[in-house]
Amino acid sequence: MFVDRVAIYVEGGRGGDGCMSFRREPYVPRGGPDGGDGGHGGSVVIIAGEDVDSLAGVTSRKQWKAPRGKPGSGAKKRGRSGKDLVISVPPGTLVMDASQKFVIKDLVQCGDQMVAARGGKAGKGNWRFKSATNQAPRIFTPGEEGERRDLILELKVIADVALIGKPNAGKSTLLSRLSRARPEVADYPFTTKYPNLGLVQFDLNRSFVLADIPGLIEGAHEGVGLGHEFLRHIERAGILVHLVEPDPMDGTDPMTNYQTIRQELVKYNAALAERPEIVVITKSELPTAAEVHEAFRTEVGAEVLLISAVTGEGLNQLTGRIMQQLEVDKV
Repeated sequence: MFVDRVAIYVEGGRGGDGCMSFRREPYVPRGGPDGGDGGHGGSVVIIAGEDVDSLAGVTSRKQWKAPRGKPGSGAKKRGRSGKDLVISVPPGTLVMDASQKFVIKDLVQCGDQMVAARGGKAGKGNWRFKSATNQAPRIFTPGEEGERRDLILELKVIADVALIGKPNAGKSTLLSRLSRARPEVADYPFTTKYPNLGLVQFDLNRSFVLADIPGLIEGAHEGVGLGHEFLRHIERAGILVHLVEPDPMDGTDPMTNYQTIRQELVKYNAALAERPEIVVITKSELPTAAEVHEAFRTEVGAEVLLISAVTGEGLNQLTGRIMQQLEVDKV
């Protein structure tokens, strides 16, 4: 199950109480105070793990409470500190405050981490309060409560390239041809319910991560058709490959469909309009594909590719063009 947004409650462990104790041994007069400190409470730590690709592992547990520290004891023995509670999330996860709606941390790379809720400080034992004027203190302090916080974890898929377009444009089929990913493929729209990632090996030394983004429709920037759920994954991609179906099943115009998706991207995030875009006419085996391809070349005023994920036509040209753009972006 792919999950890309979840709300959780985190709480650091309470610190252990300090101890009030006095040394009592035969033949040792005035033994004095020896109550030890408590242990610190454990913290809740969120870390981007290498082998995690979804937030599904977090959904089964809404409350994450770290262990509390143990109380101190006599002979100045300190209580054991609580172990940190680690939550593993995929790279690309935003950690947000649920009430104020601000981003606390963006865990982009594997190994990035943050302390979501600090454990409480340990209480002090009575030996800490001994002084020249107070030889037998009966003072100790309790452990402090840990931090508490409501969080929202939101995943934005990290990919070099994102496949975008209307439903049934052939994104999943293309992903399956270029990589080892096996997304669900069918001849009806909205087959893809969540982003799929695949590694495309261009040559022995070069490769890139390709993301199949579920189909977008008009009004996606307002959440129509779960638009917000899909659009946020596009923000991480460096290059957009816009797939256009030459003969849509619903009878719509290919150019209108292309312009609609472009407008939805800009309305959601104006910065997406500045991303490098490769326009691709799919399903070249269809009779109308060549005509639509020529019309797009004239209208768009830039290179437009013609491919077929079924026959393999133009796929090498497409991957070469993507690799060329990735190398330009690195400069």
